[in-house]
Amino acid sequence: MLSTMVIHLKTQPLFVLLLSFIGFITFLRNFIIFLKWIFITFLRTPKNLVQSYGSWALITGSTDGIGKAFAFQLAQKGLNLILVARNLNKLQQVSSEIKTQNPNIKVKIIVVDFSFDVTKGIQEMKKGIEGLDIGVLINNVGVTYPRAMFFHEVDENIWKNIVKVNLEGTTLVTMAVLPSMIGRKKGAIVNIGSGASIVVPSHPLFSIYAATKANRNWSFFVGKFLQTKSGEPEKYMLLPSYEIHTREFFRFLCLWYNSSG
Repeated sequence: MLSTMVIHLKTQPLFVLLLSFIGFITFLRNFIIFLKWIFITFLRTPKNLVQSYGSWALITGSTDGIGKAFAFQLAQKGLNLILVARNLNKLQQVSSEIKTQNPNIKVKIIVVDFSFDVTKGIQEMKKGIEGLDIGVLINNVGVTYPRAMFFHEVDENIWKNIVKVNLEGTTLVTMAVLPSMIGRKKGAIVNIGSGASIVVPSHPLFSIYAATKANRNWSFFVGKFLQTKSGEPEKYMLLPSYEIHTREFFRFLCLWYNSSG
């Protein structure tokens, strides 16, 4: 039977053999990817985030929505928290709620208004996190338009605030935390993006906001820089509710990240 197959192949034109070879390699590659997904998703045990990344997590915009949900999920994973936001009362309330559910978790709160004097706020934040083993950074803080507007309709103060919070704030926070991660050769940086910068090719009613969110894709390259083992960081996007979003992300973080980046 094998000899018959060999004879049959010899009678085929070269381009047919070439296409068959390319098809086989493509199938084999996708099959290996599928087997890897089966192993990682169903067979491999989840990571211990404290051991893999560090004992502390810093979350910006942590008093509402996704940021707050991340804080609760991280606390459940055993990480101590540094909550960063502009409203002291909300920070104290969220801190109290987390400690009630997770009495063994340490929680620090730092007030930073990213729409005001962000440089001064970052300096205060640096003092508050000095000496802490920050293994996970969640860059969640962000603002958008008060309503849908075309580019030329956006007031100068509005777009400057969007750029300041979404770009400058995120960059400065990352620059403050990153050196210690590099020194320890481990850490995870999560930048919360938006479907506005990925799902929709062009978003004319939120163009400046979408541009600032698209910029956060540089977290992929930061993750590669932090790698100390083989494998590449994965991009991941979810658009459900806050609770489902964070719960599924942590499943991804614990299972899929096969490096320390």
